[in-house]
Amino acid sequence: MEKTKIIELLNTDLKDEHGAIIQYLSHSYGIGEGEVACEIESFAREEMRHLDWLAETIVSLGGQPSLERGTMNMTGTTVPAWMANDVGLEQGAIDQYEQHIKLIDDPDIKRLLQRILADEKSHRGKFEHLVEKTRKEGLKDIRGDRQDSTAKTLNWGISHEYTVVLQYMFHSYMTKKAEAKKQLEDQAINEMQHMGWLSEEMASGGGNPKLEHTEVDRSTKTADMLKVDMKIEKEVAEKYDIAAKETKDTGLKTLLLRIRDNERYHLDVFKDLLKKEEEK
Repeated sequence: MEKTKIIELLNTDLKDEHGAIIQYLSHSYGIGEGEVACEIESFAREEMRHLDWLAETIVSLGGQPSLERGTMNMTGTTVPAWMANDVGLEQGAIDQYEQHIKLIDDPDIKRLLQRILADEKSHRGKFEHLVEKTRKEGLKDIRGDRQDSTAKTLNWGISHEYTVVLQYMFHSYMTKKAEAKKQLEDQAINEMQHMGWLSEEMASGGGNPKLEHTEVDRSTKTADMLKVDMKIEKEVAEKYDIAAKETKDTGLKTLLLRIRDNERYHLDVFKDLLKKEEEK
């Protein structure tokens, strides 16, 4: 099979991993604290690992990882219905991976997809168990329709964090500089934490986290990446600072200031990387 066709198939898988991550995180945030939410979030982290493996493989073949979201099923008004949707999503992934394993003749890529397939089969079984478990426990959606200024601030932050997670991950895949790659990966992980903190704050406060991102920069030259990333970090640190000063909620203020300080750290890291890049 030609590389272009393999890249196309792997990007289809990658997009569906992206969709699964967002679906599972949404369900986890909607359930709130507890064992089930933590378990679902652990599945989302495993899907993140799959996405990473697929993206690295795509780049090794000369392609670019897609940033689109693939298959999702966000229907259902009860938690057991969500879990049933997650079973269906996993079954779809299993069917697709089995098909792609048959189509792709590269032994290393086949082995990778077989490894991912094993995880998906495990997830399917665990979600099947959670359908009944959540029904017995009577778990409900904790989210509400809060629309005040705090909700707007939180959803702005969630959108920003989701955007830079994708941006820093894409940049980390495309840069050829080892140090920049490592730092971009590290900062993407930190931004994932921010997205989770803000989403949990939103859901627990009667709001509904909007897991949508804005435009993602797709620079492929390291210096260009870092300049864009520095600009966004500077701007967003200032916005978090303003939001922290405006809120009267002491808990939220503490969270926003913590994230602001993390963003300032990211800015300093990117400044140092750019300086090294320009000195070469």
